[in-house]
Amino acid sequence: MVKKIGILTSGGDCAGLNAVIRAVTLRATNEYGWKVYGLRDGTLGLMKNPIDVVELKPDFFDGNLMRMGGTFLGSNNKGNPFGTIEKDGKKIEVSELIINSFNKLELDALIGIGGDGSLKILQSLTKKGNIKFIGIPKTIDNDVKHNELSIGYDTAVDVATNALDMLQPTAASHRRAMILEVMGRDAGHIALNAGIAGGADVILIPEIPYSIKGIAHHIDQIRSTGRNHALIVVAEAVKKEDGKKATVKFVDGEVRLGGIGAYLGDEIYKLTDAETRVTVLGHVQRGAQPTHRDRLIASAFGVKAVDLIANGKYNRVVVWKDRSVQDVALDDIAGKSQTLSKTDPLIEVAKGLGIYIGEFN
Repeated sequence: MVKKIGILTSGGDCAGLNAVIRAVTLRATNEYGWKVYGLRDGTLGLMKNPIDVVELKPDFFDGNLMRMGGTFLGSNNKGNPFGTIEKDGKKIEVSELIINSFNKLELDALIGIGGDGSLKILQSLTKKGNIKFIGIPKTIDNDVKHNELSIGYDTAVDVATNALDMLQPTAASHRRAMILEVMGRDAGHIALNAGIAGGADVILIPEIPYSIKGIAHHIDQIRSTGRNHALIVVAEAVKKEDGKKATVKFVDGEVRLGGIGAYLGDEIYKLTDAETRVTVLGHVQRGAQPTHRDRLIASAFGVKAVDLIANGKYNRVVVWKDRSVQDVALDDIAGKSQTLSKTDPLIEVAKGLGIYIGEFN
């Protein structure tokens, strides 16, 4: 019989995480009488001595937390949970340490909130430790397979759309081509959706090739109509025209995606003489106040995850599909991303609106 469950967030943060933690806590305690424990900083909390854990109770959620971005439990997207660390002069398997800590807490099941990569890691850990597991998809990239809406995605699109709304007047005032670089590690969902909603003239996504000449020609066509400015939105994972990734090396030695906006700005200027300015939206997309839709999806996911545990259904992931909350096998989702196809309905919408979205051969 289930008495105690744990919950953690893994990978990058996003808006809506506090709402899902709230939903899990309220459903588990009020409906089933279980105790809920939040594991701080993802799996890192299980590596600390003492274990960094907090019991979550309904009165903890005073109404403010679900309105806040990020996760009050903390998250982690660094380190190798299957590597080794040295402790007291001995090498210890990190995964064994995590599993042993979980068992010390005497938890009956674990709910993990993460994207496809995090769910893959948690799948391996829970399988190795024989831990009963339920996954909840969250990622601003919205690229979890078999899932139409991930927690955090709607807020990220809203932030990007708002940025385009604010860039348009200054673009028109100074006769500029404004470039907005948005997140999107492998998929162009944010760029495509925000670009359409924000009235962009050019949308560049990782899934569709483009040419600088094609962009320049489109800008010239805009000028021929009498309009003196343009809006361009590009996903950070879009490659340069030669196929190389645009990356930035940070002082800690880590190389991350970034810089495609600046590259495009220079190349567009060379062919069009159009004055360009680049805005990199970055982590603003992650930390904003969650939209109503992200709060709704998070709440629905949290309730469903708890009910799955109550019904003894494990190694499942809660998803939004066909306008309802469903669940699919963890094996069908973990480590599998869902990018845009060239025949996506919204790509056809963009083309129908006269937006340049790449080269189609």
